[in-house]
Amino acid sequence: MTSRWIFGLVFLVCAGLLAVAFYMEHVMGLEPCPLCWLQRFGFMGAGLVSLLAFLHGPKGFGNRIYGFLMVLSAGAGLGVAGRQLWLQSLPEDQVPACGPSVDYMLEVLPWFEVLQTALKGTGDCAAVVWRFMGLSIPGWTVVFFSLVILVGLFVMFRSYQPKNWVNS
Repeated sequence: MTSRWIFGLVFLVCAGLLAVAFYMEHVMGLEPCPLCWLQRFGFMGAGLVSLLAFLHGPKGFGNRIYGFLMVLSAGAGLGVAGRQLWLQSLPEDQVPACGPSVDYMLEVLPWFEVLQTALKGTGDCAAVVWRFMGLSIPGWTVVFFSLVILVGLFVMFRSYQPKNWVNS
């Protein structure tokens, strides 16, 4: 399988995960917390990099660059998902207070303060509102961010040998 098709597959996975997130929000009625929004941006970043790599079809060093950017985006998302899992593991008396919605914060606060507040997490982020096979939403995002990182590392460090098309 060529790197181009690997990047295409990663793009489809990221797009599918974002579709699931929007389905959960708009159909199931689950309101995303600030950390959920940041995790979406992690998948958007990894998906965008993968789409660009698929369209570009890089060779050799270009694969390493795209792989690095994909690992960087997924790594940031993994960090945010880890923070949310940590918040969900806290005892009730240590959970931070609930904060305003992301929409409200974007209307009244500068974007840098919204980002700072979102990274801290709120009581909303500690609530487990959905589970599948024992894992909450951030648990599943940890799984998928980890897979994207592994694929990105594979693309970065795999051997790219030029093919010898001349028959001897």
